[in-house]
Amino acid sequence: MTLDPGARCPCGSGDTYGDCCSRFHLGAVAPTAEALMRSRYSAFATGGTEMQDYLLATWHPSTRPTALELDASTRWRRLDVVRTEAGGPFDERGIVEFAAHYADDDGRGIMRETSRFVREGGRWLYVEAL
Repeated sequence: MTLDPGARCPCGSGDTYGDCCSRFHLGAVAPTAEALMRSRYSAFATGGTEMQDYLLATWHPSTRPTALELDASTRWRRLDVVRTEAGGPFDERGIVEFAAHYADDDGRGIMRETSRFVREGGRWLYVEAL
């Protein structure tokens, strides 16, 4: 699925996709761990091969899988950021806890995760779910 840059961003920021996560998907550096997490959620919500590449590129090499296949039957509906810990523009580590609402062939659900991020070489990377 390709999003119109004028559509609301899937990450729930309230901005348009063009003013929000699209810029990270196109190569801009996310300034915070939360911004990276939101852009990764938007990549899952958008899907497609280019988004799989983005997800792998923003995954820390120590925990990155060799391949990633997104489930086309999962439709991501809403993201709620529960809390953040550090992860700011001058931090090297960050935690983001979130709830991602989805629907699939079995109904609706919520995926809850507390994610750990590190900043290396000026770029935030997803490390793992805690």
